[in-house]
Amino acid sequence: MLIGVPKEIKNHEYRVGLTPSSVREAVAHGHKVIIETSAGDGIGCTDADYQAAGASIVESAGEIFATAEMVVKVKEPQKVEYEQLREGQLLFTYLHLAPDPAQTEGLVKSGVTAIAYETVTDRNGGLPLLAPMSEVAGRMAPQVGAAALQKAAGGRGMLLGGVPGVSPAKVVVIGGGVVGTNAARIAAGMGADVTILDKNVKRLTYIDDLFGPAIKTQYATIDDTESLVYDADLVVGAVLIPGAAAPKLIRREQLSKMKPGSVIVDVAIDQGGCFETSRATTHADPIYTVDDVVHYCVANMPGAVARTSTFALNNATLPFMLALADKGWKKACQDDPHLAAGLNVHNGQITYEAVARELGYEYQPLEKVLA
Repeated sequence: MLIGVPKEIKNHEYRVGLTPSSVREAVAHGHKVIIETSAGDGIGCTDADYQAAGASIVESAGEIFATAEMVVKVKEPQKVEYEQLREGQLLFTYLHLAPDPAQTEGLVKSGVTAIAYETVTDRNGGLPLLAPMSEVAGRMAPQVGAAALQKAAGGRGMLLGGVPGVSPAKVVVIGGGVVGTNAARIAAGMGADVTILDKNVKRLTYIDDLFGPAIKTQYATIDDTESLVYDADLVVGAVLIPGAAAPKLIRREQLSKMKPGSVIVDVAIDQGGCFETSRATTHADPIYTVDDVVHYCVANMPGAVARTSTFALNNATLPFMLALADKGWKKACQDDPHLAAGLNVHNGQITYEAVARELGYEYQPLEKVLA
């Protein structure tokens, strides 16, 4: 199979779909790989590194979209990219379609077969291709939140960990999954007063066993959520419904009751965000303020630490990418129901129920597509 990797073009996105090591694996399986020139510069990998691994370098993304049988990316295709996709082509990347009707329409019109990293599953019901970036984004959340709490950024002027004789900041993490657990771990390590909210008692028990008294846990009733959020200095939104838009957990009228200068970091922004006032921002202009509450809603947080993120992502995606290349998408999905769960769009049809429901498309059951 001819595998193509274009350079990412989203604002301050420095990750790349394949590392040189992953290219070498694909070539060892008998596939050809083409890489857009300078695609790996953001992770410290040169064109020469890719050529040494067996890839060919092309001068433009257009060459990749025109010739590659499978396009491997990191971020969802931008308008100029999905307009170049075509019927019979395979796209393997993050999609986050539920909050993005324009991209969804573009993929449907293109006829492409699109498999989304974020909905591929594993035997334990986890999301193995989302988890590495959730770990990164979760660990970044207290870091960017601490910066936003500084007075110059519009925050309350607080040091996250406090100092002797001065209380630390109160951090509330909504959601105890991969993002939330990693956010809480780093915030607690920085000396903050941390509480995780979740509705899964087993998960809360696991977190309590893992961290002990370093992190407090609380069942997420409306009353307790409001009480903790109103008293928080930093709130991290870490709630995910696989493939669907994130639920709006904090409404505009509740926002006005938060402390002036408090900070929201909405890690769920890729799926539309879990605060009613959230809107996607970029690394170039990451924060804005609503009702004196600072919002950090960057939609590609891990792109800021591109090298760490790319290598972590490739560790997870490589086996699935090789299966798709070795067998073709249909046979690979027939053989692996967990990979099949990643199929979101095929030949003008929506094959992921949550996306179809959210955006008003007719749902094409996966069983029919794979039959």
